[in-house]
Amino acid sequence: MRRLIVFAFILFLMSGSLLVAQDVRYNYDRKADFSKFKTYKWVDIKDADHANQLVEKQIRDAVEAELAKKGLQKTDSDSADLYVAYQTALSTEKQFTSYNTGWGYGPGWGGGWYGGGMGSTMTTGSTSTIYVGQLDIDMYESAKKELVWRGTVSKTIDPKLLKNYPPPTK
Repeated sequence: MRRLIVFAFILFLMSGSLLVAQDVRYNYDRKADFSKFKTYKWVDIKDADHANQLVEKQIRDAVEAELAKKGLQKTDSDSADLYVAYQTALSTEKQFTSYNTGWGYGPGWGGGWYGGGMGSTMTTGSTSTIYVGQLDIDMYESAKKELVWRGTVSKTIDPKLLKNYPPPTK
């Protein structure tokens, strides 16, 4: 069941046609010299949640396309400048929705066209569980084996995830 939920979430992330706002965040090592990074290699994070093969390919293709635009070249060599990894996470949140069934107080309708009046209202509510997912992209400087950049996106994947890579130089 969890595998099905994770798969559905990843499909949700990959769906570019949704008009849902996404949350994009990033953090980086302020001392790292990003201008020296020219090549990268995909690596796996031990015990990290991953998508199935189809969705994993879609994630990697999207990230690779953006990194190519940034001038980085993919390699299978262990001497790559950066090691790039991804992981997914899935959690749940409660969502409360309320419905109002009446007009309530106010001029205009209650006591005639222009008279004030009181109307009858009733507000009801319901709760539902929504799945919130996250995709993290980590970049490690291979020589030091230290994390130098992390981008996190929730809801939908978008090229904006890597908008702030590399960080601006001073």
